[in-house]
Amino acid sequence: VVAEGRNVSVNGAAVPEGRPYLHKGLGVTWPGDWVAVASSLGVRVAWDGHLAVTVTAEPELRGGTWGLCGTYTDDPADDFVRPDGDIAAFAAAFGNAWKVP
Repeated sequence: VVAEGRNVSVNGAAVPEGRPYLHKGLGVTWPGDWVAVASSLGVRVAWDGHLAVTVTAEPELRGGTWGLCGTYTDDPADDFVRPDGDIAAFAAAFGNAWKVP
C-alpha cells in the first residue's frame, strides 16, 4: 500500500478516494479525513494524510510484535528493543536502529 496525501494505491492500482477497498485480507477505508489500512493479520494503520499516524494491533498479537511499534507487552522496560535485542537508551537511538537503506 502506498499513500501520498489522499492518493492511495494497492499493488500499483489506485484506490478511489472515499471508496472502500477489500481484497485478500487487506482493507482500505476512509474514516473522516483519515485513510485506514487493515490487514487480516490483526494490524490497522491510519494516516491523516499529513503527519499523524496511528497503529492498532488486535489483542491476540499481545507480546508477539516487534519493531518500531514495540513488543506490545505493556512493559515500558522493553519499549525500545533494537533489532539486535538490546535496549536503546534513547528514542532517537531506537528509531535509528530500525532504519533500512
